[in-house]
Amino acid sequence: MLDNPRSPRVRAVAKLAKKQARAETGMFLLEGPQAAREALIWSPDSVVDLYATQKAFTKHDDVAALANSTGVRSEFVTEQVLETMADTVTPQGFVAVCRQLPATLDAVFDANPRLIAVLEEVRDPGNAGTIIRAADSAGADAVVFAGHTVDLYNPKVVRSTTGSIFHLPVATGAAIDDVLARARATGMHVIAADMAGDDLLVARVSGELAMATAWVFGNEAHGISDEVVELVDRVITVPVYGHAESMNLATAASVCLYESAFAQRS
Repeated sequence: MLDNPRSPRVRAVAKLAKKQARAETGMFLLEGPQAAREALIWSPDSVVDLYATQKAFTKHDDVAALANSTGVRSEFVTEQVLETMADTVTPQGFVAVCRQLPATLDAVFDANPRLIAVLEEVRDPGNAGTIIRAADSAGADAVVFAGHTVDLYNPKVVRSTTGSIFHLPVATGAAIDDVLARARATGMHVIAADMAGDDLLVARVSGELAMATAWVFGNEAHGISDEVVELVDRVITVPVYGHAESMNLATAASVCLYESAFAQRS
């Protein structure tokens, strides 16, 4: 059992909360039983080490069984050690070290996607992670991080996906013009979500949401840049019928992705 929170091994795990350590090692931090469960089911080869308290392993014995069946090394740690390793203030008993396995643009577009989410300059990790989760829920084929979007493996991004990071391809480091050119070359309709766009109901009535679609979601504060507006086929806004000043980015993205999902399945 690991019981020394100052040991080099514990410190190395804790450092993965920092972008530099993730870049140097190619690893990232995963927390909680649900995320560990999804990783072991959907991407066991990405899980390098699994750490948990005895209490957590007893409560979530299916996670322990999955680790054993997939050959992932697991080890008991004390509560204090887990708190040192974890990025959260109140960790949920499990911490895993995983390999970063981002998808490539070739992998995304060679699969002839029907629905993808493109995040351009999205900086808030909670929004980014929630959009991945929404894309997964809506049956999207992939998510692409373009421009200076937050690091995919930021601990808060990973937590906000609640395991969806392991369910669909997520490509990173792409230039937005390259992404949209690739989308259009595969026959996708490219739509940007922005407050200055046409009403979403117009797109619903026109039937265009049933087309293979790449949705572009931009920066929380500045929206879609003028350069990106020139590259897309249509700019759409989710109407606000109440008195809210605006809609949270991840919420708006969820609405847009589900509108496409409904249209494509109707």
